[in-house]
Amino acid sequence: MSDRRLQVFHAVARLLSFTKAAEVLHMTQPAVTFQIRQLEDQFDTRLFDRTHNRVTLTDAGQIVFEYAEKIFEQYNEMENAIREMTDDISGSLTIGASTTISEYMLPALLGDFKSKNTDVKLRLRVSNTEGIVSMVENNVIDLGVVEGPVSNRNLLVEVCRHDELVLIVPPNHALASYDTVSVKDILKYPFICREEGSGTREVTLEYMNSQGVDKHSMSNCLELGSPEAVKGAVEAGMGVSIVSSASISKELRLGSLVPVKLDPPLARDFSFVRQRQKFKVPAMEELLEFARNYCQKTQQDDAINPTPLA
Repeated sequence: MSDRRLQVFHAVARLLSFTKAAEVLHMTQPAVTFQIRQLEDQFDTRLFDRTHNRVTLTDAGQIVFEYAEKIFEQYNEMENAIREMTDDISGSLTIGASTTISEYMLPALLGDFKSKNTDVKLRLRVSNTEGIVSMVENNVIDLGVVEGPVSNRNLLVEVCRHDELVLIVPPNHALASYDTVSVKDILKYPFICREEGSGTREVTLEYMNSQGVDKHSMSNCLELGSPEAVKGAVEAGMGVSIVSSASISKELRLGSLVPVKLDPPLARDFSFVRQRQKFKVPAMEELLEFARNYCQKTQQDDAINPTPLA
């Protein structure tokens, strides 16, 4: 039985979705379906029930899933034991990052790490927070760096730095001269938000909900799939948005956007997410220690030189 078939099955069983599994594994949906059918032929039984647009495990599928969990755990322990024995900081690591982090934090971090650890091959996968957590759960990536909360208690989550979110508006906007803005001020204008599954979207909606705004009332916001698209729409005067203060340094230099503090303030954590068995790999240990020091330094630099606000 090929490892690939079992990996594909494991992803579908965890997510209970062929579509989401295909996204996480970077495969087409027909390819995922083909791998599952091969596995079902191997066992001569159905592993999933697909009725009314829902995917559920059959009794046989549940048994395969439980064994697959044990197989992958044992495989990771074997791989880690060999790497720990050699004590060699080499090999390859696959890093996954949510969109904001991959665009504004990781390039410098990974560039510095690679220059000091030339024998480590790095791969980067980019998705929203939900997608990155799924990749960690399914062992598609070694380490995730995300901007939203992680609910899976079986994963190790370590805060690397704090991030302040701010309202952004064009320089000629009515709110550009405000020292702070409330949710009530913001809702007077068209709002631009990130897509479902985005950590920025989730923390923004939770913030608005805490200020008495029903999450469903934001369903008509203009949804865009990246921080760059959101900033471009705000620059074009299509509305206002809430973004990470780490993502607007270029626009501040150009004077194309004005950040305004939120009242009450809104902050979140950037976090490392990984499987519990991964921490023993020497290359991973080296990357984590490097990343911790990098995050601590950038946090201190931000405290000394904070983002200028209106």
